[in-house]
Amino acid sequence: MARREPLNRDKVLAAALELADSEGLDGLSMRRLAKVLGVEAMSLYNHVSNKADLVDGIVELVFGQVEPPDPGLPWQEQLRVTARNMHRAFSRHPVVPLALATDRSNPTSPHALRTLDGLVGTLYAAGFDDLGAWRALTAVNGLVFGTLLLSTGGFGGAPGRHAGEEQVGVYIRALDPGHLPHFARLLRWTRGGVDPAADFEQALDLLIDGLAQAVAN
Repeated sequence: MARREPLNRDKVLAAALELADSEGLDGLSMRRLAKVLGVEAMSLYNHVSNKADLVDGIVELVFGQVEPPDPGLPWQEQLRVTARNMHRAFSRHPVVPLALATDRSNPTSPHALRTLDGLVGTLYAAGFDDLGAWRALTAVNGLVFGTLLLSTGGFGGAPGRHAGEEQVGVYIRALDPGHLPHFARLLRWTRGGVDPAADFEQALDLLIDGLAQAVAN
């Protein structure tokens, strides 16, 4: 009989993230996770305090997947790389932005916040003061998480698929172009298909251009 490898926090969190990816946050429980790992639920408490600690742990795990930018790049490119890598990491695991957006996770560990600390450092190096850095950070987070909300069906659909894709036909049938001509026109155009990744890149370009102008004034 093969000897089972001992559990540790890293193994528990990796299994928890996989379970949450497939079953959602509501499907993640200590009992179900223990079954996946082939152990008694009580044994998990040697590695995590409770479900809140478990959710914070998987958020930290995904933040750790965000590759930092080359510090030798211009600040605009550092910001671009960080935002792009955040978007990619979170889009692979939509439960993470969902946990953050719904306050089911508020990780405070240095490992989880290192990405944001690096992003703020980039903004300070660009010349922003405290208020400017705060507003720029808010804009970057708004772009990353807002785009994910639209492109993953409310953080719960298939990554890369626009949330409104299935509902566009319903909207088109319900809207009266006589009353809402502009929205009706735009929705009819989206029936030809949208590219969430390209939309994100374009929005990121606009944001960085705007921040560059703001810091120069």
